[in-house]
Amino acid sequence: MTISSMMNTALTGMRTEQNRMTAAAGNIANSGPGAATETDAEIDLADQMFELMSAETNYKANALVLEAGADLWDVLMTVKRD
Repeated sequence: MTISSMMNTALTGMRTEQNRMTAAAGNIANSGPGAATETDAEIDLADQMFELMSAETNYKANALVLEAGADLWDVLMTVKRD
């Protein structure tokens, strides 16, 4: 696996987790009394909070992989110049 493919995979993972966080946050915001539909009113907030926290953890892990890839890229560019 190359550094660029590693970074692309991490970026794709970050986008996926961002979508999960957006969906969970929307479900939480639209649930409860006064919800637009009965389905929205029946959303389990604990499940949505778990989904939100899980997505946050995965996002952070992907961000660390992306950062490590950037660091490796910097090291390679330094070695190449010397």
